[in-house]
Amino acid sequence: MAPEGLTYVNSWTTDDLRRCYQVMECADRSLLEAWMAKWHDIVDFEVVQVMTSPQFAAAVAALGPAEAE
Repeated sequence: MAPEGLTYVNSWTTDDLRRCYQVMECADRSLLEAWMAKWHDIVDFEVVQVMTSPQFAAAVAALGPAEAE
């Protein structure tokens, strides 16, 4: 049910099966919003933007030594 341009990456579920953490990838947040709208009647979402380790390293390196502390 994901729109074109929204990619499912992976998911993890807690041991008690009450919570699922799903990683999705897209360049346009509206694609994620459209996908979530299809599930809003049965699922509550919390969206947290994340980055990969290489992206994090590049962001920290761009800060320079004084700002990274």
